Amino acid sequence: MAKRDYYEILGVAKESAGPEVKAAYRKLAMKFHPDRNPDDKSAEEKFKEASEAYEVLSDSEKRARYDRFGHQGVGNQGFSDVNDIFSSFGSIFEDFFGMAGGGQRGGVKRGSDLRYDMAIEFEEAVFGVEREVEIERPVRCDTCTGTGAKAGSNRNTCRTCAGHGQVNRTQGFFAVRMVCPTCAGQGSTIEKPCESCRGQGRMNKKKKLAVKVPAGVDSGVRLRLSGEGEPGPAGGPSGDLYVVLHVKESDRFVRDGLDLIVEQPIGIAQAALGCKLTVKTLDGDIEVDVPSGTQSGERLTLPGSGVPHLKGVGRGDMHVEMRVVVPKKLTKEQREILLKYAEISKEETLSSAGGFFHRIFNQD
Repeated sequence: MAKRDYYEILGVAKESAGPEVKAAYRKLAMKFHPDRNPDDKSAEEKFKEASEAYEVLSDSEKRARYDRFGHQGVGNQGFSDVNDIFSSFGSIFEDFFGMAGGGQRGGVKRGSDLRYDMAIEFEEAVFGVEREVEIERPVRCDTCTGTGAKAGSNRNTCRTCAGHGQVNRTQGFFAVRMVCPTCAGQGSTIEKPCESCRGQGRMNKKKKLAVKVPAGVDSGVRLRLSGEGEPGPAGGPSGDLYVVLHVKESDRFVRDGLDLIVEQPIGIAQAALGCKLTVKTLDGDIEVDVPSGTQSGERLTLPGSGVPHLKGVGRGDMHVEMRVVVPKKLTKEQREILLKYAEISKEETLSSAGGFFHRIFNQD
């Protein structure tokens, strides 16, 4: 299903300034927020759609690319679920109407997701590869096991929110929830903070991770490493790590979906008379028959020599595009043969008898 225009989604004109875009998003976010539409999948989808549009149009660089190239210019935008939106725009909901991001209300909370950009070779994208990457990210504190509390110290139920992590706030006709200012949404407070992590429950460390890239991926594909994101506060579950792939271009092959296109130079005689050629594919050399009378730009198709399907069923094709090469310099023998051919075919050339240059340089 084709994506709707981002300006149409937010109901703003293309020349609208940032504050107008933000105001339009605020209106839609208030209308379709999951807390106000529990168990309403339609409202949730509209909330995600509006958030996706705002993510692009609120960023000057992304907006410029979108205005020029459309959805293709901003890659694979979108959120896998509502928690992705809250991770990206957590603070904006408080800016709008004092509302917490949502998702988990008090108690144990999930950590934020992380992103890692990884460049891979063209062949690695086609056939798949396993890479080891090293990232530095917050991990759960070993001393306090992520609670943030010193050994022997307790976490007490927050008196402000009674352990809910949120407090009600009345604004106009609406009663909305906001993050508890006392416990920062955790629902509890620490008597004595852990000395190792200073009560944060996490510390920055480097970690090596194995990333398995499946065959058939392309630039923009996101690989999810579950539980490898930031740890949740107060010992909550970790978020996920998303590895975003960037595939380097090939100096020989052009990718078109699951198909590959490769140019194959051939001589004039080979094109006219036909020949056998050895073509280099990603699977090795393949011998192909070039029929006589082949024209420049014509393609020969090698079924199943393209890119594997991501689901593991079948492969695309390889198209060998013929490029007839005309020699820039000829030997005397080659010239005589071509002149004879032109004479037989009644084709007039600059060197033919009766041709313009021939008449000039052969005047009595």
